[in-house]
Amino acid sequence: MSAPGGHKAILCVGRIYCDLIFTGAPRLPSLGTEVFAEALSLHAGGGAFITAAYLSALGRKVHLAATLPADPFAGIVEGDIAAAGVDAGLCKAAAPGSEPQVTVAMTGQEDRAFLTRRTGPAFPEFDQSALVDAGIGHLHIGELATLLEHPELLDIARAAGASVSLDCGWDDAVMGKAGDLIGSVDVFLPNEVESARLIAMGLPEYPAPLTVIKAGPKGARAWHEGKLVKAPTRAVRVVDTTGAGDAFNSGFLDAWLGGMSMESCLAQGNACGAAAVQNRGGLGGLLGLGGKNGAAARAMPG
Repeated sequence: MSAPGGHKAILCVGRIYCDLIFTGAPRLPSLGTEVFAEALSLHAGGGAFITAAYLSALGRKVHLAATLPADPFAGIVEGDIAAAGVDAGLCKAAAPGSEPQVTVAMTGQEDRAFLTRRTGPAFPEFDQSALVDAGIGHLHIGELATLLEHPELLDIARAAGASVSLDCGWDDAVMGKAGDLIGSVDVFLPNEVESARLIAMGLPEYPAPLTVIKAGPKGARAWHEGKLVKAPTRAVRVVDTTGAGDAFNSGFLDAWLGGMSMESCLAQGNACGAAAVQNRGGLGGLLGLGGKNGAAARAMPG
């Protein structure tokens, strides 16, 4: 379907974590060895929230539906959500005594790795009335696992007249089970490694009507209406790649929902991704977007 009106609100749905991010490691650790990092930071994480935070910085009205991590990380996460200007009315605190959802991210000079503890429901239940009441025109699902757990999200969005985008996320347990669901969304946004894995599992290279493949320093490409569009990105100093794909999502979706050309959508996605990798943490790139109006990102070449 075509992108909906550019002024409607966006709902981002998915698991939210507290990210413990180690940066400046000389290499990634291996079994039986110890590695020392230059820095450690703690931030709210998870694709749904990071995308929501960047969309908010670009001037969008954004809602988040997620289960908030348990203590001792709840305060960090709630503070980051509030600071990002994201509406948390559809969020709910984890049940007392729940294990916290945490991701440990390790960034080396040339690679990165994640170790995650995923517990409990991804988000509290809601129905189409919640989307209608909030004026939601687009639903973004942060990872395949959330959509597989809750395929009814597609029906809820369609009933509310909202378009749907989906990021992939690396998850061996679910990547081979999602072919039909991926084909049912409007926009699919895997990275190049995830795309290759899905192809190896038998999915077509471009499984959704609009498939956007994020290729890091090589830029991005989009398949839409039988046409492949590519956009390079600019070279920047890379500090931490955590959240870069989610930042790209925000820039691309903001432009797409605004009716911009595919070339412009890719360029704005690349600009947001470039801002993200130059700072520590999934939210560090927000400093480079020029505040709530997103002027810096929109002015940056792809």
